[in-house]
Amino acid sequence: MDAGDELDLDVTSVAHGGVFVGRVEGRVVFVPDAIPGERVRVRLTDVGKKSFWRGEVLGVLDASPHRRPHIWAQADVTVAPDRRPGGADFGHIELAHQRSLKLEVLQDALRRFGGVDAGDVRISAAGADETADGRGWRTRIGLHVDDAGNVGPFAARSHTVVPVRDHPLATPEVEAAALALGQGAPGRIDLVQPADGRVRVIPRPDAGARTPREAREVVVERVGTREFRVDAGGFWQVHRSAAATLDAAVRGAIRGAVGAPDAEGRHLDLYGGVGLFAAVLGELGAAHITSVESDARATEHAGENLAEWVGARAETARVDRFVTRLLADASTRERERLSRGVTVLDPPRSGAGRSVVQAVAALHPAAVVYVACDPVALARDVAIFGDAGYELRAVEAFDLFPNSHHVEAVATLVPAGSAEPRG
Repeated sequence: MDAGDELDLDVTSVAHGGVFVGRVEGRVVFVPDAIPGERVRVRLTDVGKKSFWRGEVLGVLDASPHRRPHIWAQADVTVAPDRRPGGADFGHIELAHQRSLKLEVLQDALRRFGGVDAGDVRISAAGADETADGRGWRTRIGLHVDDAGNVGPFAARSHTVVPVRDHPLATPEVEAAALALGQGAPGRIDLVQPADGRVRVIPRPDAGARTPREAREVVVERVGTREFRVDAGGFWQVHRSAAATLDAAVRGAIRGAVGAPDAEGRHLDLYGGVGLFAAVLGELGAAHITSVESDARATEHAGENLAEWVGARAETARVDRFVTRLLADASTRERERLSRGVTVLDPPRSGAGRSVVQAVAALHPAAVVYVACDPVALARDVAIFGDAGYELRAVEAFDLFPNSHHVEAVATLVPAGSAEPRG
């Protein structure tokens, strides 16, 4: 068959990356906008691989009972595929079933790539105020501007700007600000709503080589009663309740692994951003904390955010270089303190990777708490930890991105054979 040919496809399962799986003549076909159990009409878009093809869904012939009208009407399967905006690729699925599919992907990744059975993993919502259909949670969105000045999201799996009439995943304030935008200079426009509720609009034109002034405005985010300084254009969790949810999850994972952090141990917060998880370590009683982050502005803010802990410091460095240097230079005494500490990892979507995982494991921390936004990357790193003598003790999933395929997970790894903490 050729690209452009159409066929009817029985969808059998979900795959990593927000796509679904069917088979034709023994060959796997990946498609978006479907649900396992459905029969859909598909147009092939890529037949260049021997092992699999890709296609786009043109219509649903036999719908799943879990299908609903898409929460973003312009992304519905009834719209031409090249006009469907991206960012809500599970928006056609009932929220509870979305979560079942996300858990399936996570557990499958841990089995296939991590070599572990995570058992009965649960998935939790981010915050008690979530809407029944998972709308209105994004405090940050990024829009694109094409050469004609049109502003909007990209169409799914493309770089074509699609003007839209609404932004159902955004908070009402961010949505209103986005819809009020006129035409812009080619590039990108970010909209950010920090804890004070006021939306910042940050233009990032292609012609601008420097970080725009608006992106460097310092805003305040809050988790409980604690405040964190962060650049408006810097990294902070997108879901309005995500930071608090992950704060609680990491706190619980540390307690579950070691009870209370050793006051004399040396604790690491790698890929630490502005110090969210380093602050958790401090509040639990850790006295010696190092937060490591490659972004110098974030590190500067982390130093301010952690100032109440005399033994806390923030270092600007690439994590791979930092842990390699630490492994090479640490004294016997320092290695002993590192072995009594907890290491928190919050890597980018690609994961920590072999060199970082092996170096962390060689430091022999009492526990590793790994915050992951990609199931396959997490599973691969879990396998590397396993080869280095660490076992997966627990994993918990969080739906921080309703109506998309993304899922967050917090995994706890401990030296093989470690006893459960008392108390």
